[in-house]
Amino acid sequence: MKVLTEPHKREIRNVISMLETVDVKTGARTVMAEFEDLIEAPNWTQDGKYLVYNSNGRIYTFNLATKVSTEIYSGITVDCNNDHLISPDGRQIGVSHHTLEDGQSRIYVFPIEGGEPTLITPMAPSYLHGWSPDGSTLAFCGERNGQYDIYTIPVIGGNETQLTNIPGLDDGPEYSPCGKYIYFNSTRTGLMQIWHMEMDGSNSIQLTFDESNSWFGHVSPDGKLVAYITYKKGDVEAGSHPPNKNVEIRLMSAEGGEFRTLVKLFGGQGTLNVNSWAPDSKTLAFVSYRLK
Repeated sequence: MKVLTEPHKREIRNVISMLETVDVKTGARTVMAEFEDLIEAPNWTQDGKYLVYNSNGRIYTFNLATKVSTEIYSGITVDCNNDHLISPDGRQIGVSHHTLEDGQSRIYVFPIEGGEPTLITPMAPSYLHGWSPDGSTLAFCGERNGQYDIYTIPVIGGNETQLTNIPGLDDGPEYSPCGKYIYFNSTRTGLMQIWHMEMDGSNSIQLTFDESNSWFGHVSPDGKLVAYITYKKGDVEAGSHPPNKNVEIRLMSAEGGEFRTLVKLFGGQGTLNVNSWAPDSKTLAFVSYRLK
């Protein structure tokens, strides 16, 4: 869950992490590497040559050709969680880092090649999930006054704009490539389901209706498909996405409708928290886990 009641403590999970890719047409899976440490939430770089993931609070690149991981220098942001993104132009990375003063998650941005980070969201907790196609705006889940809602903020910093204000958890805001919609997940109808809304927060439309808890709708770069992760009803509370569960990665049209299961795996938290589509919209990256 996102709720933190005390300064952040890095999660210890006794697992082996498997960084995988899957062909969205055939369902063929490829294990790119196995890690003794916990790794989470791969992003794909725009050139298709690297994956970016978090591990032990740090951010790493994984070279798909050489299978070598390299830490990205990130200044003070060394307690990052799995909510991170690469900018549309590929030049910057945004991270959600738990700051020393209170352990709460705040959003920072720094150069993709590494550099000193810039604080974007002084208010906390804030968890990054979306970057507008024009590069100007970040979308995030924030807890303000005891409720988690969706907000936007200029990437250069400034005033937050609240987009949702309905009881329940709204999370995972992500822009469509066309810039018309923000996709998100919400418990407002009971179970966690995938929705989208206009850029100003109006006209929310529910896209999934099955008896599962569905999280983190990720839109393909060509705007045609949405990948998301589901937990079985009864395995988890609607507002929780824990690790070490049997889950599914599903695909549906960007307009909603029928889904198909792409992958069944042992995972959950850390598997598919952020957009991990390849630039050609043909492949997804994700993390599965195996207990030691």
